[in-house]
Amino acid sequence: MQFAKRLEPLQSNVFADMDIAKAKALAYGRELIDLSLGSSDLPAESHVVEAIAKSLYDKSTHGYLLFNGTKEFRCAAARWYSLRFGISVDPETEVLPLIGSQEGTAHLPLAVLNPGDFALLLDPGYPSHAGGVHLASGQIYAMPLREENNFLPVFEDIPASVLSQSRMMVLSYPHNPTAATAPLSFFKKAVAFCQQHNIVLVHDFPYVDLVFAQTQAQETNPLSLAPSILQADSEKSTSIEFFTLSKSYNMGGFRIGFAIGNRELIKSLRQVKAAVDFNQYRGILNGAIAALNGPQSGVQIAVDSFRKRRDAFVNALHRIGWEVTLPKATMYVWAKLPEDWSKDSIQFCKDLVENTGVAASPGAGFGKSGEGFVRFALVREPSELVAAVDKISQFLQLVY
Repeated sequence: MQFAKRLEPLQSNVFADMDIAKAKALAYGRELIDLSLGSSDLPAESHVVEAIAKSLYDKSTHGYLLFNGTKEFRCAAARWYSLRFGISVDPETEVLPLIGSQEGTAHLPLAVLNPGDFALLLDPGYPSHAGGVHLASGQIYAMPLREENNFLPVFEDIPASVLSQSRMMVLSYPHNPTAATAPLSFFKKAVAFCQQHNIVLVHDFPYVDLVFAQTQAQETNPLSLAPSILQADSEKSTSIEFFTLSKSYNMGGFRIGFAIGNRELIKSLRQVKAAVDFNQYRGILNGAIAALNGPQSGVQIAVDSFRKRRDAFVNALHRIGWEVTLPKATMYVWAKLPEDWSKDSIQFCKDLVENTGVAASPGAGFGKSGEGFVRFALVREPSELVAAVDKISQFLQLVY
């Protein structure tokens, strides 16, 4: 049996290898502290769950849901965005429901790229960004993210030969895995660059709310840490932005997100989706509407929880002599590995979980420039995170 060549780049999966290592740890009798996946362990708010539960008994929600049936959700998303960022959005032409932002970033290349076209991606970056390009038979130019550049790409380093064949650029700040943030000035530069070279600018924005104020000024203006790409492209000339309710509202398992941006890009993505799927169950959209329109106190609870976890974990790492930068956002800590492991993050993570039960994500799994780092997801309570660091300390003492 023969398969399409576009599947070849998708066969290697570091995270599948880590699942095998986690299974071995469990077989050895280790108690697993899984910090490898960015899946929130916090619950969805009760009013969200109640909206979904109530929908189950409404037979009108049991059929297919076409685009027109998503209007109430699209209006809720447009209203939420306009209140948050002060930019008007047309829910008819500039909003599209998604099965999580990952679906949007995976499907958009099918609408934008012809075979052989380049996509400019962050390295390290979220793996599905590359997966979508491979499925569209496109080429990837990896924009290295260096610590000395605050994990921001340097557009001037992109070769002219690549730019001439580039059709899209994908950014994502606050960033997974590095937890870096980007100022509005950077987004303005990115918009101007993409306008100059006729490139579609994609911004994946799952951590819009998971930012931690460092100063009193940022406490009153959180947008200084997490601006929207459309604040730099208010005319929506070349940009599209992807949102998810997985992080802010702890709805990862419900698979609900949305896109906002250039109406032609929204239309093209809608055409791709129409060939692939109908929309989600209406009850899930009802839950999302309740989340977006309802009280936002749960979002702040989530932010405060991850801030406490960040502080507990980073302080514990510092106590054992592992110096890491205090992240300004996201649910991750991006840690530079000790020198002896700096060229093999995969082996470090395999050995760590098999010997201690603590699972982390190797930086190499996010791209070539991620080698030498490891990502810890703060998806356990502070006491468990501190216990994980104690186990890490014992492992480091064992191997040195």
